[in-house]
Amino acid sequence: MGRFIKMKTRWRAEDKRRCKRGNVGFSRIFVPNAKFHLFHFKLVAAGLVLPSCLSFIVHYHNMATRLQFENSCEIGVFSKLTNAYCLVAIGGSENSTGITFESELADVIPVVKTSIAGTRIIGRLCAGNKNGLLVPHNTTDQELQHLRNSIPDQVVIQRIDERLSALGNCIACNDYVALTHTDLDRETEEIIADTLGVEVFRQTIAGNILVGSYCAFSNRGGIVHPHTSIEDLDELSTLLQVPLVAGTVNRGSEVIAAGMTVNDWTAFCGSDTTATELSVIESVFRLRQAEPSAILTEMRKSLIDTYV
Repeated sequence: MGRFIKMKTRWRAEDKRRCKRGNVGFSRIFVPNAKFHLFHFKLVAAGLVLPSCLSFIVHYHNMATRLQFENSCEIGVFSKLTNAYCLVAIGGSENSTGITFESELADVIPVVKTSIAGTRIIGRLCAGNKNGLLVPHNTTDQELQHLRNSIPDQVVIQRIDERLSALGNCIACNDYVALTHTDLDRETEEIIADTLGVEVFRQTIAGNILVGSYCAFSNRGGIVHPHTSIEDLDELSTLLQVPLVAGTVNRGSEVIAAGMTVNDWTAFCGSDTTATELSVIESVFRLRQAEPSAILTEMRKSLIDTYV
């Protein structure tokens, strides 16, 4: 029993880099070799011991993380994250361990530093998904050209002549459905449908017409204003075809979209977000499918299948 069994595992370069940075998460396991199975099978199958040689490798993108933008926890005000690109205001966004949008996403999707209409509140001024990006009428030609040069070619960028120019506050969308402010022009609604490739529904959330401010959702789940009624949750969930939960970010803030930004595989929240709020976010957006208990259960099943 005291014998040491050496396991050979292959680590990719980014796995080593992320582990050194200290990001903690359980998303992939390396299966022990045959000697290890024979050595520990009875104890593991009986649930008496957790295999000591089991190795977990961190994949940050399966988790939510806390960030701040120049001492502000409202990171959703200064960024826009989709499955195809990430826009970040010119300036600095990081947490105490040095994690930034660039360090986490640059290997997967383009991270574009930009301004919109000469301001840094880009998350509140634009709306987009993997199919398109909508910017307000006061976006400059230089900003528009910079976005077109930086964002993937398949993403359609459209400047909208709309009276309600804070598009991020008025539109909430994923890759299939958009919820909009009830007072948007009919022409704007058609542009949203064509550019983003979505179905458009005029909605309120807990009585608030700024739907883009009081909810955040991806293709996998969503979180809405904490005062949203059960009936409204059911209606919104039916429209969006994703599970929804009423919650908060940044230690009780009801302005969901200002305090976080999310896509199908990762989420960034303000640095004031509590552990409970973070857990709710990871659960509803299904960012951590492989919990440690589930990993152990699957390992036991595989051991039993192998030796019984």
